[in-house]
Amino acid sequence: MPVKSLFLFVALFFLFLSGVSAQTLFTVDHYPVSKEEFLKAYNKNNTAQKPTPASYREYLELYIRYKLKVRAALDAQLDTLTGQRMELQNFRSQVAESYLKDETSLDRLVREAWQRGQKDIHISHILIALPKNATPYDTARAYEKAMAAYTVLKRGKKFDEIARMYSEDPSAKVNAGSLGYITVFTLPYQLESLAYSLAPGQISKPYRTKGGYHIFRNDGERRSLGRIKVAQILIAYPPSASEAQKQEARHKADSLYDLLRKGGDFAALARSYSGDNLSYQQGGELPEFGIGRYDSAFETTAFGLDRDGAISKPLPSEFGYHIIKRLGRNPFPAAMDEPATVLLKQQVMNDPRIEVSRKALLDRIKQQTQFRMADVNDLDLWAYTDSAMRNPGLTNFRGLSFTTTLFFFGNQSYLLKEWLDYARAGRGSRPPAGPQADKEIFERFVERMAQDYYRNHLEDYNKDFAFQLTEFREGNLLFEIMQRRIWDKASTDSAGLRKYYDGHKDKYWWEQSADALLFTCNNARTAEDLKTRLQTHPIQTWRAMADSGAAAIQADSGRYELAQIPGGAKATATPGTFTAFVTNPTDNSVSFGYILKTYPQREPRDFRDARGFVINDYQGSLEDQWVADLKKKYPVKVEESVLKTL
Repeated sequence: MPVKSLFLFVALFFLFLSGVSAQTLFTVDHYPVSKEEFLKAYNKNNTAQKPTPASYREYLELYIRYKLKVRAALDAQLDTLTGQRMELQNFRSQVAESYLKDETSLDRLVREAWQRGQKDIHISHILIALPKNATPYDTARAYEKAMAAYTVLKRGKKFDEIARMYSEDPSAKVNAGSLGYITVFTLPYQLESLAYSLAPGQISKPYRTKGGYHIFRNDGERRSLGRIKVAQILIAYPPSASEAQKQEARHKADSLYDLLRKGGDFAALARSYSGDNLSYQQGGELPEFGIGRYDSAFETTAFGLDRDGAISKPLPSEFGYHIIKRLGRNPFPAAMDEPATVLLKQQVMNDPRIEVSRKALLDRIKQQTQFRMADVNDLDLWAYTDSAMRNPGLTNFRGLSFTTTLFFFGNQSYLLKEWLDYARAGRGSRPPAGPQADKEIFERFVERMAQDYYRNHLEDYNKDFAFQLTEFREGNLLFEIMQRRIWDKASTDSAGLRKYYDGHKDKYWWEQSADALLFTCNNARTAEDLKTRLQTHPIQTWRAMADSGAAAIQADSGRYELAQIPGGAKATATPGTFTAFVTNPTDNSVSFGYILKTYPQREPRDFRDARGFVINDYQGSLEDQWVADLKKKYPVKVEESVLKTL
């Protein structure tokens, strides 16, 4: 019986292109199949040879047979079967998500991340903060202060002095605005873009984010240090530690450092003495990190270790004394090869910068689906929204009601009630937050509805998805009807099989063959061990010896043609001998055989020995007759003039 997955692999050779092309290559019962569709299927499955008129005609016959069977399955309404519909829906759900990305913008973000990751930038920073719900007055005040700082910097004032004077970043009082080195994924995407837009020594104009106005200076660049894996021993002291406590910690760290220099076990000492509760149980190991993850002094020391296994002297920080051991170093990818692309794509998709790609997708969806807003006044909508939040029973307000249409995707309208339900779910029990907050929630509502509509109508807007969905649908239908019409009948029709065998005995012969034991082992060592045991024990115990190897050994016995026995075709098969080892380069498994009895002459196969071949041939015979009947039922017409243009 054919395996369904194997059959689907073959069935998926054939693609169905929705719609009618201007150039119809052939019709099946007046249903057109375009030249473009045929070429897509042909080119997908004939990559190893140059097209010729003969190869086109040969493939055309296969494709016509395929379409006839699909037509028969549809007429039998097999597509309405519960199993067929569920499998198609499950497949659709799984595949659709991969199309809800804007690949162009995503690829651009990935390449941008790779380009930025080639260097680290030393950044100094001034922040003029904005309160959470900034008023126009707050914004104006912050902008004036930021511009004042920027103006004096452009006049040549020292950045560290201006940072201490103006910056509202608490750390500026200590670091004079210096953030140390940053690299890709260190800062929020907006600020990362600002940093990478600056040349060395250049100062940015004030840049606004929700948190306030930022001024950056590029203090210098270097080649990317990549990422590093380290372990640490932290001799900790509390933030309010006295000088005596700090000195005691220093002495303890020095003692441990001396032990390590003499060969002490770093992991064991970390488990016994480290005060880092997150890492001491793992022998002090920290997750791999890059620039900008930890304090700059810690990172400088870690990246300064020149080899794996190198250990730093005790490093003081506000937390205590750190002893750092380098475990491994991974440079940033120098080329955009496949591993680098996969890694960066995953990082981009897990980073807030993916919003750029989502926005691009939303814009594309709006354009493709002909999104349009209804004629609704924004102020009336926000007023209704706030009133409805306070009074859930409100159904009419300022000429608006639950049934008022707000916007359209394609021919589908979205009503005000749907918006209110979404807004209530988003707000929960929180009070109304005003028009600006409503507008932001409304934008998310539109995006959500856009994605849902696009997902549900994806085949109307994306040809690749339509191809993939249809090939799966038709592959399943083809399997179902072949199972019913051909395979089940061929395998269970004992009388038909016997009759077919009797009429075609001359087809079924044994070439040179042998009764043999066949063994496949997971590697050469297992094969050598098994062969040694087989040589030193009665051969009749072969099954027990094979079973003792569990999944590492597979064994079988029977009569096989010499070409079917590993190493048998190239050796003189003699009873009582082993064939040579044959290694499978795919998984390095090793196969060999043991010859029990040989049949040197060509002999006819009896019905039992030929049964597998007979079933296969009988299936072909049934299929050929069925296809001939289908051609009578569903007339096929080939447009020769179009075929010649191939």
